[in-house]
Amino acid sequence: MTEKKVGFLVAGAQKSGTSALDAYLREHPELCLPREKELHFFDKDRLFASEPVDYSLYHACFDPRPPQHLLGECTPSYMYWPSAVERIARYNPAMRFVILLRNPVTRAFSHWNYERVVDREPLPFVEALRAERERQRTLSPNRAKRFAYVDRGYYAAQLKRLWKLFPVEQTLVFKSEELLEDPAGLLDRVATFLGVAPFPPLAARVENTREYNATLSDEEKRYLVALYRDDIAELERLLGWDCSSWVE
Repeated sequence: MTEKKVGFLVAGAQKSGTSALDAYLREHPELCLPREKELHFFDKDRLFASEPVDYSLYHACFDPRPPQHLLGECTPSYMYWPSAVERIARYNPAMRFVILLRNPVTRAFSHWNYERVVDREPLPFVEALRAERERQRTLSPNRAKRFAYVDRGYYAAQLKRLWKLFPVEQTLVFKSEELLEDPAGLLDRVATFLGVAPFPPLAARVENTREYNATLSDEEKRYLVALYRDDIAELERLLGWDCSSWVE
């Protein structure tokens, strides 16, 4: 067991390549990741129901061995779950965040497809999108977040919430396409950001991919683009990105 604080998080977004990034990070000799991906410590309300918070439960998930000296983990829902960011700030104000963002339209469809594959989503895609607001209103927060296909894709709003509590300089944000197209270049930037040596040469990784049970129709895409257009424009302003391909 160690009481050394966790120093970095891959905190978003779900279905954006975080499993592949987690696999890459585990190959770096200076980084210690937990035995399992997605600890979900900071988004479990029951762990924060009383003070003081018992962080030993969290730290027990890590077993660093030299030369490992920097602890980190990957739970993509942290950026989305509002109370998680506040809890992380109390735990470690110096926390660094690595964030992958996928086109929110295809992210929503991938999320829905996953819930269908694991038999938690009975509704077709468009019906599920239209039911989302009512589910958010009537289901418990932990159940509702399973079906937050649209809501998880409002990235600009989530980043602004994160930056209210952490300096922008403690965040490194990528498009998920960068991990697919140039993993070595992305990992070089991650290593610099985390203050560790460059990654060793690594084979390309593709993790947690599934066959889709359906295809995204043009009508469904237009519906989602209309919902996301303003948030995507704000994201472009915040990050200096060109996201025109996301709204084509």
